[in-house]
Amino acid sequence: MPAFPAAEWPIAACLHGVPTVLADGRTLHDAGPEAWEAAFAQVAAVDFSMAELADSHIRPADLSSAQRAELVAVAAARGIAIPSVHVQRQSVIEPGRGEQNLAYAHRTIDAAAEMGMSVFSTGLHRPLSDAQRRALWFWSVEGPRDPADDPATWALAVTRLRELGRHAGEVGLRVSLEMYEDTYLGTADSAVRLVEEIGLDNVGLNPDIGNLVRLHRPIEDWREAYAKTLPYANYWHVKNYTRDETFDRSRATSAPSTMASGLIDYRHVIQQAVAVGFDGVILCEHYGGDSLGMCAANQRYIRDVLAAGERAAAPASAVLPVP
Repeated sequence: MPAFPAAEWPIAACLHGVPTVLADGRTLHDAGPEAWEAAFAQVAAVDFSMAELADSHIRPADLSSAQRAELVAVAAARGIAIPSVHVQRQSVIEPGRGEQNLAYAHRTIDAAAEMGMSVFSTGLHRPLSDAQRRALWFWSVEGPRDPADDPATWALAVTRLRELGRHAGEVGLRVSLEMYEDTYLGTADSAVRLVEEIGLDNVGLNPDIGNLVRLHRPIEDWREAYAKTLPYANYWHVKNYTRDETFDRSRATSAPSTMASGLIDYRHVIQQAVAVGFDGVILCEHYGGDSLGMCAANQRYIRDVLAAGERAAAPASAVLPVP
């Protein structure tokens, strides 16, 4: 039995289509309620009722309690709920910054709980390098790597993420760990192992396999990756890419696409997720072009796929006319 009817499944928009810096040079974070309301108005205009709050745009941990209340209020005034916060590129094992990032994550968890959110999403990816920032698509350039075969750093990741998981559990939040290349969440097997070693019911995976499909290098099969990770999923970034590669896999290219037209067969994957009991928020994400418009099209696609699954599961007498 699906966790939600198709029409009611919680589907949120990312804020990639909203500028982080305003025309007058102020950041969205610092600009205040008027700018925040304008941002959420754009999300509402493409028929979303939920938005993920990424700290690339607004950092809940660095707002006062009064500002956090204002942020929730201006979103609600536009009909937008905020179910989740996503802390990105603030790895708790980043050399020289791990402890600072850990403290920031703790503050963000408290802020998210205060704002009535249900999910704290994060990962182990680090800030983009200069070369990645200069590239048309940052994923076409390799970035920092978590050290392989380093038991001490692996154990530190487990310990610190378990610490965050316990804190989040105390205030009623799920923790979802985003899959991302070259980190300990960079392959299906490693991501599953990490969650299993953390060992907390409220800590699961954000199986964003799109992050891996877009890489300009050999990748693991997306079908196998989802089969391994979906049973651990508790929140889900979805996006798709076209992909082409040479027969010997020595060269590959990718570009952002709709969910329906990219390499990943999301009709199959969404049905697979429902079948294994996934019950989390689905977050539509897109890079390049009209990000909000693409997210809106993808939301319609997701609901159509969920509705098709409902019809397929219904008794024949419920979907066919009785002669």
